[in-house]
Amino acid sequence: MLWENAQVRRQDLDDLVRLRRARDRMDRDYAEPLDVPALARDALMSPGHFSRSFRAAYGETPYSYLMTRRIERAKALLRRGDLTVTDVCFAVGCSSLGSFSSRFTELVGETPSAYRARNHDQGAAIPACMSKIHTRPVRNGEANPAARS
Repeated sequence: MLWENAQVRRQDLDDLVRLRRARDRMDRDYAEPLDVPALARDALMSPGHFSRSFRAAYGETPYSYLMTRRIERAKALLRRGDLTVTDVCFAVGCSSLGSFSSRFTELVGETPSAYRARNHDQGAAIPACMSKIHTRPVRNGEANPAARS
């Protein structure tokens, strides 16, 4: 019985290492066309097992995690103000402006155009490491203050 438990724990650790590798790839290559089957191949798992394991380990689906990374980067590009919303959409790896805008609005609480047009000077003096935490998109529709009430 101890041997079986040790084997299960070792397998879980191996899975976590492979899941972290896939998550690191999403962080690094967020603008590339990534999908669950490709990420699952990298993790040496079936797509179904990969999705279930990723959600269990990180609390969200691989797609949701990837979109959060893309929106996080999009916010930084939109704050610069020199790119159009369409340019930003494609720069972060989204292929549909409508899907990008919907997801951005869901996570951020305002449209990409409104976010781009807003004055972002107040955050200019904040160190980048703190700014990243402050501007991180909120997952699961929590951006809508009315939904919290």
